[in-house]
Amino acid sequence: MRFCVDCPNGGRWADPRAFAEFAKSVEDAGWDGIAVWDHVLLDGERVADPWVLLAAAAMVTDRITLMTCVTPVPRRRPWKLARECVSLDLLSEGRFILGVGSGAPSEFSPFHGEEDLRTRADMLDEALQILTGLWTGEPYEFHGTHYEIEQVTFQPTPVQQPRIPIWVAATWPKTRTARRAARWDGVAPFFYSAQENEFVEPSPELVREFAEYAARHRTLDTPLDIAVPGDLGRAGEFAEAGVTWMRHGWFPGVGIEHEEWISAVFDGPPR
Repeated sequence: MRFCVDCPNGGRWADPRAFAEFAKSVEDAGWDGIAVWDHVLLDGERVADPWVLLAAAAMVTDRITLMTCVTPVPRRRPWKLARECVSLDLLSEGRFILGVGSGAPSEFSPFHGEEDLRTRADMLDEALQILTGLWTGEPYEFHGTHYEIEQVTFQPTPVQQPRIPIWVAATWPKTRTARRAARWDGVAPFFYSAQENEFVEPSPELVREFAEYAARHRTLDTPLDIAVPGDLGRAGEFAEAGVTWMRHGWFPGVGIEHEEWISAVFDGPPR
């Protein structure tokens, strides 16, 4: 079991220097990773580019894994994203994980982007093919429904081989998103209750149900990382259910003040 701190890319961390200092403190406290959101709008908050934040963190840390959780890929040009990922992987000496998703309509509509969920999901699938193709460093072309690329060769290649790990956001029990995640290296699952018509807190039981379904649709011969937010005091139960990363983040209204949460982060993860 490994432990990650989740941070918004806004508010107090809209300043890359402040985020870099925090990332160094997270590493010193013994955490295994730090993940940053990828938003362009955050309820009126100041917002920073997540790639600049992670680059700043890479320069002052040596050990922790750096992640996006998650990048809405249909909002980005996949070839530009491919360059950003490799640059960050090189800068961090192979400590980067790309978390991806289809994004929320609220961040597409103000810019006249694609709002249809199924279309964005299809764009995500095509973009993931493009990313992995460009990362090979070999001549590559792509002809899909949403993207067209004439033959190009991208250099340099990532430090991590055969490629940068990709974690995919999935909503359980939506089986299409679960099957997509099972094709890649990891998953950041969210859990939705149709009965309550809202997202619910992860539990070991829900995670186990998801993990069993994902295992049946796994197409790689490597283990699937499962990263969930949850009660760190129940880390052992979540580990038995299949969780490999526990995510620890702060959100308004969670019942703990922001400064109190930060103080607890500096105390380090459970061991």
